[in-house]
Amino acid sequence: MEDDKGPQYGKPDFVLLDQVTMEDFMENLKLRFEKDRIYTYIGEVLVSVNPYQELPLYGSEVITQYQGRELYERPPHLYAVANAAYKAMKRRSRDTCIVISGESGAGKTEASKHIMQYIAAVTNPSQRAEVERVKDVLLNSTCVLEAFGNARTNRNHNSSRFGKYMDINFDFKGDPIGGHIHSYLLEKSRVLKQHVGERNFHSFYQMLRGSKEELLQKLHLQRNPAVYTFTRQGAGLNALDSDERSHQAVTQAMRVIGFSPEEVASVYRILAAILHLGNIEFVETKEEGPEKGGLVVAEELLVDHVAELTATPRDLVLRSLLARTVASGGRELIEKAHSTAEACYARDACAKAVYQRLFEWIVNKINSIMEARGRDPRLHGKDTVIGVLDIYGFEVFPVNSFEQFCINYCNEKLQQLFIQLILKQEQEEYQREGIAWQSIDYFNNAAIVELVERPPRGILAVLDEACSSAGTITDRIFLQTLDTHHRHHPHYSSRQLCPTDKSMEFGRDFRIKHYAGNVTYSVEGFIDKNRDFLFQDFKRLLYNSVDPTLRAMWPDGQQDITEVTKRPLTAGTLFKSSMVALVENLASKEPYYVRCIKPNEEKVAGRLDEGHCRHQVAYLGLLENVRVRRAGFASRQPYSRFLLRYKMTCEYTWPNHLLGSDRAAVSALLEQHGLQGDVAFGHSKLFIRSPQTLVALEQSRAHLIPIIVLLLQKAWRGTLARRHCRRLRAVYTIMRWFRRHKVRAHLVELQQRFQAARQPPLYGRDLTWPPAPAVLQPFQDTCQALFCRWRARQLVKNIPPSDMAQIKAKVAAMGLLQGLRQDWGCRRAWVRDYLSSATDNPTASGLFAQRLQTLREKDGFGAVLFSSHVRKVNRFHKSRDRALLLTDHHLYKLEPGKQYRVMRAVPLQAVTGVSVTSGKDQLVVLHTRGQDDLVVCLHRTRPELDNRVGELVGVLASHCQGEGRVLEVRVSDCISLSQRGARRLVSVEVKPEQPVPDFRCSRAGFTLLWPSR
Repeated sequence: MEDDKGPQYGKPDFVLLDQVTMEDFMENLKLRFEKDRIYTYIGEVLVSVNPYQELPLYGSEVITQYQGRELYERPPHLYAVANAAYKAMKRRSRDTCIVISGESGAGKTEASKHIMQYIAAVTNPSQRAEVERVKDVLLNSTCVLEAFGNARTNRNHNSSRFGKYMDINFDFKGDPIGGHIHSYLLEKSRVLKQHVGERNFHSFYQMLRGSKEELLQKLHLQRNPAVYTFTRQGAGLNALDSDERSHQAVTQAMRVIGFSPEEVASVYRILAAILHLGNIEFVETKEEGPEKGGLVVAEELLVDHVAELTATPRDLVLRSLLARTVASGGRELIEKAHSTAEACYARDACAKAVYQRLFEWIVNKINSIMEARGRDPRLHGKDTVIGVLDIYGFEVFPVNSFEQFCINYCNEKLQQLFIQLILKQEQEEYQREGIAWQSIDYFNNAAIVELVERPPRGILAVLDEACSSAGTITDRIFLQTLDTHHRHHPHYSSRQLCPTDKSMEFGRDFRIKHYAGNVTYSVEGFIDKNRDFLFQDFKRLLYNSVDPTLRAMWPDGQQDITEVTKRPLTAGTLFKSSMVALVENLASKEPYYVRCIKPNEEKVAGRLDEGHCRHQVAYLGLLENVRVRRAGFASRQPYSRFLLRYKMTCEYTWPNHLLGSDRAAVSALLEQHGLQGDVAFGHSKLFIRSPQTLVALEQSRAHLIPIIVLLLQKAWRGTLARRHCRRLRAVYTIMRWFRRHKVRAHLVELQQRFQAARQPPLYGRDLTWPPAPAVLQPFQDTCQALFCRWRARQLVKNIPPSDMAQIKAKVAAMGLLQGLRQDWGCRRAWVRDYLSSATDNPTASGLFAQRLQTLREKDGFGAVLFSSHVRKVNRFHKSRDRALLLTDHHLYKLEPGKQYRVMRAVPLQAVTGVSVTSGKDQLVVLHTRGQDDLVVCLHRTRPELDNRVGELVGVLASHCQGEGRVLEVRVSDCISLSQRGARRLVSVEVKPEQPVPDFRCSRAGFTLLWPSR
């Protein structure tokens, strides 16, 4: 939420106006309203203008801005008032109250909701379950009471038709632990009849439009409100929210509060019974009928519905509607039949009374759930209270009756209390601070209050006398009595006393000059509404209901009809007593006020009707409130708070003063500005007489704030930079020492682990390297490589020179075949020249030696790399036994059957690669450049099927490495080869029944049939 700084937003406090006139007041009010600043202070009184639209002024973020702040630290807001009342209650253990007043449609109910939301948001930080339960009941009770106590009127779509005062109890920690709701003067006549453009209570329409079809059928109801007499007037009108959604919200709220499903069902049955009761009509029978001259119900099915819904006998319901039972002097019971008018009166009185008792029962039910339980001040400490009063404002309708008279009397009492408390607070503060008090002239409405309530000639006393007098006393006679008693009263008049005033009618109207303006009342119905009489037959009927909820609403129905009782108190007397108790309750608490203003009659957003608002400002006494606040001094602040705000404007107080006290520092500051003549010094506060002094100080402060902000920003940024630098230095120092520690610890561990690495024959092969710190990982990688080379050296230096060639061949084979082929013969000795061995070739080793000598003399090769018998397959798909000789110059294919005659010689430089499979077979494909690839299978080995493929690959690869060229070795189970320019495939098939390895040919290639052992 934005601040209210700048002249474009007007004055946030009316006390700061240059001139206290109605014109200046309205100009400031209108300017702030147009800028969406709907809240303005008068000292500690908050003035609120209803915007008739949603504004971004509420929510958890805004609540955080006001929580724990002083009243003037943030822009005017309801949250600020709620926070001030909560702090006063919590810090000083003072009972406080927030009085919300204003006319219908001014936003009182919404204001009370926001206050409740604030209190709920800032309490119970420890999330205690009992406190959360109380908060849930407090918040949800508003929804339920609005449904049963609010209605749409011509002035407000959600008008409260009852007064509400809620006490919230807090424990010593400031958490809500309970509460109590007082309701005042429910407008129960609305149940019967409403003005054009108005509705009955919301609860009826919500039930009809929001209930499911099954429930409506059980209640014998139709969804259309126009079907029922009591809701027909408002059937085409809507509330602010849809009745369907509101019905769901109310049902959910009742469940959260703690209403049982049976109690909720009873509530809806009672509402349905009232609607059916309103549709009952009476007709007189003809003289010749069986019920001669009697009265009957036009539609007796409605009586059945009422009896079923109220759980009472049908015949007793019908008898109560058509007659009443009275007791004679001898206690003899007499049944007296009703006339049509009496029956209609009895029906309407019953409907009003049932709804009033239902509303009171709902309030009492909420109170019983919400009350503080098991509180002992000796154990739990003193409990404190915040009261929230949301009560009807002044009402002036085209026709004003008994309800408007009581409502306006209530507002007179509250206005009297408001002026008295404001003056009392001012006087007490001046006396406490040692400041001379100046008397202030203000309008005292005590004469109006006495006109209404003072016995024996007050209007309420005269009305009670008329209700209790024997004989027929009419409303006209009551008016004549008032004229006689008050003909000289300055605030009372009537047509009889002012014959020329044609705005009033003879014998019907009288006028009271209220503080809020003149209101003309019609006395028609005053006596009946004040008497508020209900025949005892209905009370006994409903007390004997089987429904326990309905029965609990009528405890007075248990009286015997012959029992003599005192005359019940009238409605006016009960209301007067409740108002006296309310005023005494409020006077005992520290009050905070919210004065609500309705900007226009059409409820249009963004439009402020000056004439309409002037009238409200006048009758709410806001201008007089400003004058009272400014009569002596426009502003007052504790010395410490004044210094905190303005000390930068004086060299003696910035940044901190060295004077003897805050008062001396304030005096020095004012003397430097030349303002000491416009102030007074109290014991703990400074009192400023004129707003111009505050404006001068604020301007000086506003000029210096940007400079101070830059200075503070510079200092703070420097502090942050130095702090960051120190932290970085500390971090780097810690990191450096930590790295040293980790390196030292790692090196010590390496030293301990590898102490025995020099011991043969393993030379540290079974040792594991510990995980290295990240900073040592490259170092450890290098160490591991060096260790491996060292260990290899230790192993190799003990090998005879004659075995080095075999070792190199095995290393070459391991690099090419490790992990690709299952077995490649690394664990046996490699003989290489198997055809010269008498073990492997016992019959022809001599012949092969001769052939070998011949080839050495012819080709001049230096060494035999490999020799072995093989099974080969050629391009003609013929397989034969042959011998393979591999020297350092050539690759020879020999024929063993013809003394190892050379059949093919391929220069070793032409051999480009070798392909083998991943299995245990001995298939080898030698790839050559410019010639056909050679496909062979090593066989006739000793032992049988000995694995020599790895040996062939190793010796050939080792020789190629010595020559500086790379031999390509491929491992695949399906080998591609080239013969006569055509691509062929060769694969291996393992067959257990195959005696010796052999090739099977097909058009696609060859398959080596390998025996499985």
